Amino acid sequence: MTTLTETPHPGGFLVWEAFRDYTRETITVATGTLEPGTVLGRITASGKYAAHDPTAIDGTETAVAVLWGKADASDGDALAVAVVRGPAIVNRHDLVFAGTPSEGEIAAAHTALIAAGILVR
Repeated sequence: MTTLTETPHPGGFLVWEAFRDYTRETITVATGTLEPGTVLGRITASGKYAAHDPTAIDGTETAVAVLWGKADASDGDALAVAVVRGPAIVNRHDLVFAGTPSEGEIAAAHTALIAAGILVR
């Protein structure tokens, strides 16, 4: 029997948002193939976004947004939509983190998202 695997759906992480035209923006993803719900950091030098990396020193060490839908920037910059400000509530179990961050790093990312008005529940 064939096993089917369901991947994250665009916006599937979102529990509530005040007004989508306020909380979401079109952004530029600089690198990688990212799934919906990926926690993002903003590269200080370019203003582009990439997967949150708590060990980085380029700006992506601070979580600032959550990717709405899939983005493929493997061949260069890609436009995508992200929740970049609140008020919004997201399901912590549906957030995607690159690599294998520790529980402390995940908690710090949640705190950083709260600073942007994105409440993690």
